[in-house]
Amino acid sequence: VFGLLVERFLIRRLYGRGPDDPLLLTFGLSLVLIEAVKLIVGKLGLTLDPPAALAGAVDLGFMMFPAYRLFVLAVTAVVLLGLWLFLEKTNIGLVVRAGSRDALMVRALGIDLGRVWFLIFGLGIAMAGLAGILAGPLRGVYAEMGTEIIIEAFVVVVVGGMGSLPGAIVAGLLIGEVISLTTFFAPKLAEIVVFVVMALVLLTRPSGLLGEAGLAE
Repeated sequence: VFGLLVERFLIRRLYGRGPDDPLLLTFGLSLVLIEAVKLIVGKLGLTLDPPAALAGAVDLGFMMFPAYRLFVLAVTAVVLLGLWLFLEKTNIGLVVRAGSRDALMVRALGIDLGRVWFLIFGLGIAMAGLAGILAGPLRGVYAEMGTEIIIEAFVVVVVGGMGSLPGAIVAGLLIGEVISLTTFFAPKLAEIVVFVVMALVLLTRPSGLLGEAGLAE
């Protein structure tokens, strides 16, 4: 609900002014919210245990794998499949894809993009909330947990390609492996290597791995 109110009274005023203004607004708002959380609940984070039913490990035959991480993988797969079906197989998804490419033409056809963006913003907020809930037992809960994830998410979006869901999935797997391997072999370089990968991808494919040229504009 809070996210929808932000879209309705703040973000909506910035549509058509380029991507920088909404980005700066949401970044500044995130800083305000972080400090507000610290004032209300304190600076110390909380550790969360996974549900009792998901504690322990599952025998996969060739290795033991934490049950909760397996649950997170399953939920992620279901959410991604649902999101793909929504964008590719529904009328609203068609409007979203068309509006991201040529908003003026879509409005000329009599479609109220404001209501569509309101729905999509709410969907994005809901998915961010779900991600935070799932990440709680893995990372802990603290005020700045979102700022750490957002950097990795930014790299994933850029590497995968703006507006490409398959690109985001491929880039997410790639960046995840890069971070894991770098953390294992050279922990001090883990935060740097992901940006090196992003730079290399942009040098060879400016639109990202699976992005469409010119879509960001």
